[in-house]
Amino acid sequence: MASDTGTVRYTKTPTGYLMVLLQGDNMFVQLEALMDSEQIPSASFSAFGFAKIITFGFFDFVKKQYDPGSFENVEMASITGTLAWKDGKPSVHAHGVACDDGFASVGGHLLALEVGTGSLEITITAHPQKLERKLDPKIGANVLRI
Repeated sequence: MASDTGTVRYTKTPTGYLMVLLQGDNMFVQLEALMDSEQIPSASFSAFGFAKIITFGFFDFVKKQYDPGSFENVEMASITGTLAWKDGKPSVHAHGVACDDGFASVGGHLLALEVGTGSLEITITAHPQKLERKLDPKIGANVLRI
């Protein structure tokens, strides 16, 4: 997949894909576009790099929604996640740890990530099974179904 400037964002590997996102890229938009264009049934991924702005969320099981917190200009020490489908559309579930220039760390469920100065490198391991996320009515959250 290429950006508006023609920059290629990913390459196929023996186990899936290697994606390199650049400053200003939205990680979720790019991963969803990859899933859609390559019709990836499901995948696991890991990543690291820089974020201009990142929003974490902590799920409130009483309110059935995420309480968000945003941070700017951080280094992503680690991101892990899965790619699946929900209602016929790509669904990204990711958690991560970010640290600032004072080496203070924050982490949790990722709600949004815009790549900062530098890049974000993502290793995607594709799986042959098509996996779906479905709402679990007991907890009020989407859960990956196998």
